[in-house]
Amino acid sequence: MSSTASHLPRTARGLLWCLHLLLAGLLVLAGGRAVASGAAHAWLVVAVAGVLALTYGTGVWFARVRASRRAARVWLAAVVTVWLVLLALSADGVWVAFPLYFLQLHLLPRRAGVVAVLVTAIGAITGFAAHAGNLTLAITVGPILGAAVAIAVVRGYQALYRESERRRQLIEELTATRADLAAAQHTAGMLAERERLAREIHDTLAQGLSSIQLLLRAAERALPDTAQTAARHVAQARQAAVDNLAEARRFIAALTPPALDDAGLVEALEQLCATTSARHRITARLHRTGEPVPLSSATEIALLRIAQSALSNVVRHANAETVDVTLSYLGDQVALDIVDDGTGFDPTRLAATEPSNGGFGLAAMRARARALGGTLTIEATGGHGTALAVQVPTGTGTNP
Repeated sequence: MSSTASHLPRTARGLLWCLHLLLAGLLVLAGGRAVASGAAHAWLVVAVAGVLALTYGTGVWFARVRASRRAARVWLAAVVTVWLVLLALSADGVWVAFPLYFLQLHLLPRRAGVVAVLVTAIGAITGFAAHAGNLTLAITVGPILGAAVAIAVVRGYQALYRESERRRQLIEELTATRADLAAAQHTAGMLAERERLAREIHDTLAQGLSSIQLLLRAAERALPDTAQTAARHVAQARQAAVDNLAEARRFIAALTPPALDDAGLVEALEQLCATTSARHRITARLHRTGEPVPLSSATEIALLRIAQSALSNVVRHANAETVDVTLSYLGDQVALDIVDDGTGFDPTRLAATEPSNGGFGLAAMRARARALGGTLTIEATGGHGTALAVQVPTGTGTNP
């Protein structure tokens, strides 16, 4: 029905306009043949054909008929009624039944539409037979064949339309799924970056600030009697603050460890041990074994961060006098061992990670080792020190 043409696909609109033109052409044919034949009621046929065209045009252009299914069915009944009058006046009215088939199949429910088409076909056969004076096979086949073609065309189009709608819905669902996936990936990326930054800050700024706190505490204890010692602690605390400020600025600029900018992993570990020994009452020593091999930036960063975190834990918790850091190149593996002579602890009694209480270190170290495809193990007993061992592949790792 062209009344809804603006809401239909382009193909459907084209078929609807073809239906309008077909009906108009058949009405012109019926009226023209009546006039040409010189029948006594020729102008009555023309008048009825005009009324049928006017009735049909009402449903095409009036919004009320377009908007209401009930009004559309009343309009269809009026069209069929006028057509029956035309069929009673002229045998040529039988051809108008063909476009009526499509209207009935479009406006009526599935079964009701088929029944209406069959009744219309019977009416067309009856009217034509009355004008011909007898019922022949040719008179019967035409309307029945037209009804069958109309039903097949409409059902085929409806099946194609349903398939098209199903595909459209699938495409919309796929688009929505892709959008959801992109949002999930974005969220996962944000969470991974937050975790990475948490590890970076813990292993650098937090450890440095902790060192400043320990140094200032030592300065407080030494202030009354040993001003020179206190001044040394304060100077070291100031230097630690300068170093951590540099770390913060480097994070903002590039998120890479400043210690690795101009030196390799070995030099960075030597500097770390020297700084730890200078700032705290502990001797930190670096040992290297094996033939050095090139390491990825991710591997060097992770090992340096693990060493920073481990030494910070030794300084704060172990009450150790010495700590040995050993970097071992083992072919396709590189190992980092950190062993102290402190009080040790029971690894089985470690509390759950509480970042607010400073308990993020071991979890962060394990995460770094796991991200590189490596392992981290801890051996510790009360009163006998602690040994931390990290072993990772020498190949390129993921970003720590």
